[in-house]
Amino acid sequence: QVQLVESGGGLVQPGGSLRLSCAASGSIFSINGMGWYRQAPGKERELVAAITRGGMTNYADSVKGRFTISRDNAKNTVVLQMNSLKVEDTAVYYCNADVLRRAGGIYDFWGQGTQVTVSS
Repeated sequence: QVQLVESGGGLVQPGGSLRLSCAASGSIFSINGMGWYRQAPGKERELVAAITRGGMTNYADSVKGRFTISRDNAKNTVVLQMNSLKVEDTAVYYCNADVLRRAGGIYDFWGQGTQVTVSS
């Protein structure tokens, strides 16, 4: 089994910062893409940021210049540093990883989600 364990999240004021971390563990041979998605009530889940194993990144237009995604391949972790947070960033954030399992096959795995609330 593969698990993605998230940490971080919480309540912050507009303009504040927050750091989300996600660690993948289990029957992992390697991980290709990793990323963060978010979902607000009444809206579909959307990509926030993604990063390939080689370090190529992709950001939603709404977070460019404010969020930074990074990863540590040796630790199978991905981090989302969120700065200059806005009320519109409020959502449940989900960690995602494309995992090549030791038994073979590539599968998408998701974290349980962590709430980020930006409010004054």
